[in-house]
Amino acid sequence: MTTALATDKTKPATAPQNQEFLADVLSGLALQQKQLAPKYFYDERGSQLFDDICALDEYYPYHVELDLLPKVAAELSHFFHTEQAGDLSVVEFGAGSLRKITPLLKRINTVKNLTAIDISQEHLLNSCAELRHQFKHLDVTAKVHDFTQPLSLDKTGLTRMGFFPGSTIGNFDRIQALDFLRSAGQTLGNGAYLLIGVDTKKPNDILHHAYNDAQGVTAQFNKNILTRINRELEGNFELQHFAHHAFYNPDQGRIEMHLRSLREQHVRVADHEFYFAKNESIHTENSYKYHAAEFTDLAQKAHWYTRQVWMAPNDLFAISLLQHQPSNASNNDC
Repeated sequence: MTTALATDKTKPATAPQNQEFLADVLSGLALQQKQLAPKYFYDERGSQLFDDICALDEYYPYHVELDLLPKVAAELSHFFHTEQAGDLSVVEFGAGSLRKITPLLKRINTVKNLTAIDISQEHLLNSCAELRHQFKHLDVTAKVHDFTQPLSLDKTGLTRMGFFPGSTIGNFDRIQALDFLRSAGQTLGNGAYLLIGVDTKKPNDILHHAYNDAQGVTAQFNKNILTRINRELEGNFELQHFAHHAFYNPDQGRIEMHLRSLREQHVRVADHEFYFAKNESIHTENSYKYHAAEFTDLAQKAHWYTRQVWMAPNDLFAISLLQHQPSNASNNDC
């Protein structure tokens, strides 16, 4: 039917958004352990590079989850029929290319509309247009918004189900993950469902290759955030003097991605200068891994209760169906 664009009026995609980007970069680079927020990976080029990562053999999370989703979708169709949930309104957080929603739409015929939320406007609009062409019966709304923040949705009278694939929840530390889950509960409402992909803990060699691919696509993706700073914030990072560095931190249960300075250097962003010692790094992203029981416990603390868990072969990946607890129930926050 129609593809609508709704922008978040508090964060227009113009100068104020760049001001927020600049403020975050300046504050992150001023820390003792320099850091940049991973949400800034996703300009148009960064979004395309992430799609390229997903096509790599080494990057198992994408392929394994995509292979599992048809089974999940078929069982969800039966589940919602048993629950007498009626027609569904799906909300995808961090929608990106909208590829993983396709197995659900093909097998769950009660989905009547989709709200796709992402921070990268052009990529989101293109993806929504492609999806509308493929599923002509579906109402598709694109919302350019930081999906980590609550969003007011139009009332539809339909059962809501959030969709958060790709183990993106792993990019948040425990406190941030709880904040996101609570925010999603506010957006979706009491009694709503959330279908979420979660990467699992596994041998280090599998993890290492997934984030250090032989073609260097992940390295390009990591460095693209510096290219974006140069282009949008008057930066002068010389990319050849920074190296992609990703490793598993077993104490934290996470993959860490860094950009390591290959020499002593000074870098300018806008009218601010930052010093880098040789081998000093910018921490750009985390990817936390969970045992199934660990994630169930985390979700419950944010008032999401696990209805079902699907595990991929060899426990490489998990997809959980959660349901939001009514707000008048007992509070079990940590």
